[in-house]
Amino acid sequence: MAYAVIKTGGKQYRVQQGTRFDVDKLDVEVDDLLEFDVLLVGEGENVKIGTPTVEGASVFVKVLNQYRGPKGIAFKFKRRKGFHKTKGFRRSLTTLEVTSIAG
Repeated sequence: MAYAVIKTGGKQYRVQQGTRFDVDKLDVEVDDLLEFDVLLVGEGENVKIGTPTVEGASVFVKVLNQYRGPKGIAFKFKRRKGFHKTKGFRRSLTTLEVTSIAG
């Protein structure tokens, strides 16, 4: 089965057809189709590495969901100073599903 490495939001993801994964929020609607450039594509021992992308290769994904992730806590603390600060956050995420890999 073919796999590819794509980049979005400053992070790289290794994906195959049917893979569902979460990325930092993209400004798109649910059920939109997106195309990503490919940094690396491989199938078995046949691997193509791009400089920086592989010519003619792309990954097509479908947007499944836009949501906010679970709560996280950022805690700052300085010992012996009586200083501590707690701040919560929730990341905005987009769920994608790979429909096909071309190239």
